[in-house]
Amino acid sequence: MKVKLCGLRREADIMYANRYLPDYAGFVFAKSPRQVSGKQAAALIGKLDSRIRSVGVFVNEPLDSLEETARVAGLDVLQLHGDEDAAYVARAKELGYEVWKAVRVRSGGDIQRAQTLGADLLLLDSFSKEAYGGTGKKADWDVIARVELTQPFFLAGGLNSANISEALQKVAPLGLDISGGIETNGFKDEAKIREIMGVLGRL
Repeated sequence: MKVKLCGLRREADIMYANRYLPDYAGFVFAKSPRQVSGKQAAALIGKLDSRIRSVGVFVNEPLDSLEETARVAGLDVLQLHGDEDAAYVARAKELGYEVWKAVRVRSGGDIQRAQTLGADLLLLDSFSKEAYGGTGKKADWDVIARVELTQPFFLAGGLNSANISEALQKVAPLGLDISGGIETNGFKDEAKIREIMGVLGRL
């Protein structure tokens, strides 16, 4: 089971990641309480264990800005969390990065359409009218389970140590993307990271 810890923004967060070694560390460049700049991300990624791949989260970012931020930060993966279309995905891939496309799941059709965009991997998240992601709201696992997925995907949205076992049984993703479920009062909590990584280690 692959794991991405998302929304890292402090040196302490990097220390936690290096201690528990998720597969991916996510850095948010879109407007959010977890937002970091390219330079801030570069400083954090410079301290990140080399075994952990860095993922940049973008929402409807102009391509020239996306390219500049990815270069400055030293990213490995681009996660597109907005309304990006197939042409945008193709151009992002031409920059030489692995590209993930997030889907705010309302129906099976949302997922089916996303599978035509050409991304390397999908990230299936909950739907919210107010935000593109990071809401802490659980995705609709029943909808996801009914779709014939031909692409690898990560599951996101409201995941925590209490529900990940059920999520894996219902949906069987390649990996999990966790952010709010490892926070207390808006900050990454080492005890919650340890707990969730421990649960996954026992599965």
